[in-house]
Amino acid sequence: MMRICLLITILLANMLLAPGAFAEKRVALVIGNAAYVKSPPLANPVNDATEMAKALAEAGFEVIAGLDLDKRTFDIKVRDFARTLGDADVALFYYAGHALQVGGRNYLVPVDASMERERDLDFDTVGVDFVLRQMEIDRENKTNLVFLDACRDNPLARNLARSMGTRSTSIGQGLAQVQTGVGTFIAYSTQPGNVALDGKGANSPFTEALVKGVRAGERNLTSVMVEVRKDVLAATGGRQVPWDHSSLTGDFFFHRAAAPGALARPDLPVASDVQKRLEDLERELQRKADQTGKVVELAQAKERLRQLTEQNQEDQRRIFDVQRDRGRGGADSSQEIGRIQVRMVRRSQEMSKLRPRIAELEAELGLPSSAAAAK
Repeated sequence: MMRICLLITILLANMLLAPGAFAEKRVALVIGNAAYVKSPPLANPVNDATEMAKALAEAGFEVIAGLDLDKRTFDIKVRDFARTLGDADVALFYYAGHALQVGGRNYLVPVDASMERERDLDFDTVGVDFVLRQMEIDRENKTNLVFLDACRDNPLARNLARSMGTRSTSIGQGLAQVQTGVGTFIAYSTQPGNVALDGKGANSPFTEALVKGVRAGERNLTSVMVEVRKDVLAATGGRQVPWDHSSLTGDFFFHRAAAPGALARPDLPVASDVQKRLEDLERELQRKADQTGKVVELAQAKERLRQLTEQNQEDQRRIFDVQRDRGRGGADSSQEIGRIQVRMVRRSQEMSKLRPRIAELEAELGLPSSAAAAK
């Protein structure tokens, strides 16, 4: 329901700011990742992205929103965003979720990332520099804004560090400072190299303060970020200091009516077919929500099946070892073999339930049947 309300708000705001209301085009990509498959879920990124998308839509941005995105869907959203930027005067990217820095580069983490070894970074994550490049290509003298609420404590980074051994020193705490081109502004929820807090309420301290600033239409971006820093410092007892880097060449106002010389927004009628569009939107969003849940369930089922298979293989080796030792004159170990076999039977029963469910989910998602799901 929350996601439906989010897209309804975006749709209505975009309709009220129909082409022709302003000459300036503003586009935003807003992503919140919380339901991670290989690590505990985060509390606030979906709430954070939802509130940010609403505030930007109210301010006149055309918003592309994505919640709990796997790698494939993350890439699709970035491509959709990039395709809108050719004639956009302002491009804004907001991300809440897990991220990490390795070798001075920052990577955003989709919900299905595993990152079990260093080479997985290029396949499992989305580089911040890649997103920035899409925003800056053929957009000289345009405005680019990036907000990263993504410096949370990351267990996936710790797993990667263990696999890298001595090279793990290249994995830094928090995020690294990014070098940007002229016309780009980038803000972090905390200073480079530090870890941000997820917050005790429905939103992180950084996003709560930022959304309030976006809705304070009379302030320019510099004033907004000053207030964001004050609010976050107060909310975290001085432990978290939002940080930003700017190469903007002029003032930016989230609400264009507040900018010097801006024209007042004309009152525009809502289209007569809005009810039908909202109903179509609700059905599409529900379909996507169901699909996301099935993708997560499929990944979890496959991982559980893999674990059970490995455990049974290990127990089978134990049985061979016990039988070999007994054949060499060892003590009778029938009871030990019996206990191992009972464990294996229980696992096999669970596996027999997982396999058809995996096959069912793959069929519903239009995926080729995996060998792991075969009986």
